[in-house]
Amino acid sequence: MNLFEVAYDSFKPFLTGEKKPLNVLEVSNLWFYLAICNNTLRNEELAYNTAQDNDLKKILKDARDIHKSVAEEINKLLKEEGVPLPEDTPEKPYIEIKNIPEGAKLNDEEIANLMSFNLLLGINYASRSLTEAIRPDVGYIFFKVIMKKVLLGVPLKDLMQKRNWLRMPPPYRP
Repeated sequence: MNLFEVAYDSFKPFLTGEKKPLNVLEVSNLWFYLAICNNTLRNEELAYNTAQDNDLKKILKDARDIHKSVAEEINKLLKEEGVPLPEDTPEKPYIEIKNIPEGAKLNDEEIANLMSFNLLLGINYASRSLTEAIRPDVGYIFFKVIMKKVLLGVPLKDLMQKRNWLRMPPPYRP
């Protein structure tokens, strides 16, 4: 079962016909999500350049691809609706940086935990935006964001457990 196809089939009946104008909450949520998505992209590009673990680098590349596609979709919708876009900074090139001293960069464990936290925040904000969306196309965008981030979080959590990078509270014993 492809979750995106199931979701599309659920949203499809509401996607036909004339679209109402975006409301202020939808514009605000889309605009803010795009700005944060662009910022997260730049951070992931920098993290990719300093990460040492090859499995983490693969997940960072996957995250970049996801955030890039999300940004492009939101960008397109906002342009079509005549909404001014947030300013963005230039992409960071992929390069190998090995001579940065410890203390001047994040290590792999810190990168993975920051990524995990960013995924959590992204899912939470997208969930709120989904519930506030009136237009089905906006709701569907945020649904896809949630699913993509959840699917990215699974291999990240698995890697964090394997490398003993996952921070979790102690077991509860009454």
